[in-house]
Amino acid sequence: MTATLPVEKRAVPSAAGPARRRRARRRGRAVALLFVLPALLLLGALVVYPVLFSVGRSFFDASGTRFVGGGNYAEMVHDPATLKAIRNTAIWVVVAPALLTALGLILAVLVEKVRWATAFKLLLFMPMAVSFLAAGIIFRLAYDEDPDKGVLNAAAVLAHDSVTGTSSYPTARARDGQGLTHGRDGSYTTAASVSPGATVTLPMVGVLPGDLPEGARPARAAGRAAGEVRGVVYLDFTPGGGGAQGRIDPAERGLPGMKVEAVRDGRTVAHATTGADGSFRLTGLAGGSYTLKLPESNFAPPYQGISWLGPALVTPAIIGAYLWIWTGFAMVLIGAGLSTLPRDVLEAARVDGASEWQVFRRITVPLLAPVLTVVFVTLVINVMKVFDLVYIIAPGPVQEDATVLATQMWLVSFGGGNDQGLGSALGVLLLLLVIPAMVLNVSRFRRSQR
Repeated sequence: MTATLPVEKRAVPSAAGPARRRRARRRGRAVALLFVLPALLLLGALVVYPVLFSVGRSFFDASGTRFVGGGNYAEMVHDPATLKAIRNTAIWVVVAPALLTALGLILAVLVEKVRWATAFKLLLFMPMAVSFLAAGIIFRLAYDEDPDKGVLNAAAVLAHDSVTGTSSYPTARARDGQGLTHGRDGSYTTAASVSPGATVTLPMVGVLPGDLPEGARPARAAGRAAGEVRGVVYLDFTPGGGGAQGRIDPAERGLPGMKVEAVRDGRTVAHATTGADGSFRLTGLAGGSYTLKLPESNFAPPYQGISWLGPALVTPAIIGAYLWIWTGFAMVLIGAGLSTLPRDVLEAARVDGASEWQVFRRITVPLLAPVLTVVFVTLVINVMKVFDLVYIIAPGPVQEDATVLATQMWLVSFGGGNDQGLGSALGVLLLLLVIPAMVLNVSRFRRSQR
């Protein structure tokens, strides 16, 4: 009798399994598309459509009715204002990101050695919370040319006057017909020569009695002395009226601090400064005749500071405001990268005798290169689009000297030019300049993720 072994039954694959999986995948894609659809609609309405419309609009004239082909792009190349905007944009791209990245790196390294690092980072990052509009207004006031309003010019005037001093009587002038001649350089000289032993009275006007120094005393006539020229410089004005021109009256006060020089053959041989009563003495004079001179420094207008928003400095001044806003951003990003560096490598270098500068230059910076690149490229993209600060800080007369591509695009399109064709061409140019930096940033981000 032959025994029969049980035969194992195999499951026959069904064709329904793969079809079910395909349907599940299609459902998953449909659900994902349903969730992404609102974002895609917004992206198309706010980004894709405006870009395509601007590209098409750039081929038409100002009215938008006549096709001009590349005429707007040709006009960009020949328009001086557009060329200046391109030049200023290039200055921004070269200077601002490099300075910000360097400042952020230095501050990030230094903050690590500060006890109150968190508070310090907060202080530097706080300007990021200020809108560009508010920051522009702040710096417009800070850069004001009037030292009584602009804090930077107030500091500049204080430093200048502390080092070089200031003129005593910027509004003073000589009394007409009293023997003083006005020179081209602003100085006054005596019409007649004087000799040692003579006395001179030099009457001045144009100074308000309230503007005299506190220590000014009543003027008095100088006495004669052998070998000296003596005199008095005084305000030839009697409060309340009265008095005689060219004569010292009892109520008239001297002008203290006035510089007086004795000139012979075009060379200054002696000098003196008037006292509280306006008197002076020129000593050490040899025999002969001299001309007395009141140098132009006595009457120079007061130093008013620096024209921060003039044609020469307006772009650097606006870049300075931009640095104030974005330094904290660069510092925080670079500081985050710095915190991930392997400390054992840094400590090993220090143990081997490397100085802090060598550790920074040969280890810290190379290891931070990917982070520094991302920060730099991000800032390049940002400065290419800068608009608010330039438009707000630059005064109207120098707006053209400070203009960049973004402001020029607005001015041409809506700020009086009313040429949307040329404005669209500028927008397309700006887009073409930004795209390479964006592609580089995205590719580096993907590589870092892998």
